[in-house]
Amino acid sequence: MIELKNVKKSYGKRVIIDDLSLVIKKGSVFGFLGQNGAGKTTTIKMMVGIAAPDRGEILIGGENSQNVDTRENIGFMPEAPYFYDRLTGLEFVKFCGNLFKKHKSEKEYADILGETGIYEARNIPINKYSKGMKQRLGFAQVMVNDPDCIFLDEPLDGLDPLGRREIKKIILGLKARNKTVFFNSHILYDTEEICDEIGIIHGGKLLYSGGVKGFCKGESLEKKFVETVEAREK
Repeated sequence: MIELKNVKKSYGKRVIIDDLSLVIKKGSVFGFLGQNGAGKTTTIKMMVGIAAPDRGEILIGGENSQNVDTRENIGFMPEAPYFYDRLTGLEFVKFCGNLFKKHKSEKEYADILGETGIYEARNIPINKYSKGMKQRLGFAQVMVNDPDCIFLDEPLDGLDPLGRREIKKIILGLKARNKTVFFNSHILYDTEEICDEIGIIHGGKLLYSGGVKGFCKGESLEKKFVETVEAREK
């Protein structure tokens, strides 16, 4: 479903992503792990077409990620999503839905808010929402076009344990609907719980890609992650 082939990206003389190749299976949850500045956000921006690779190719469902039509079939939630605070939750998802070719009915947009647990707040202005409610609203806008591929940049960051649990349930619900979910994170415990496969990036280089259990080998993901990064730095 998602494939990166020998992708490279630089800003000036600084190489951010260096010869990155990945394959993410359809209907899976893939966690992309790395320290701050490792290249996670740059990678996801290229995957959703916000940035372009200097070299290599990114395919979403067999089509180039830079194609406008490809973007009709993806959903993206950035690390710090922007909301029009004076709109209600329902008005906001309707606005986002109207950016795509296929539009839904008001009931369908309200149902999406129900799926993410904020239906009761659908007519409340977003500036009254808590951080957790805004995070759920971010997921709702990801789903307005019913995409096959969903990209999330640090979706669990800044949430309390209950908030993280609810967001993980939403991600697993998307997987149950055969959606492909790719997300960046540095919260390793939660990643270990919900991911089928992971990739570890450090200094723009891919250190590992594959199954979680095969990587951990009975140890915690956090321990193996630290060992892998430290071995790279020696």
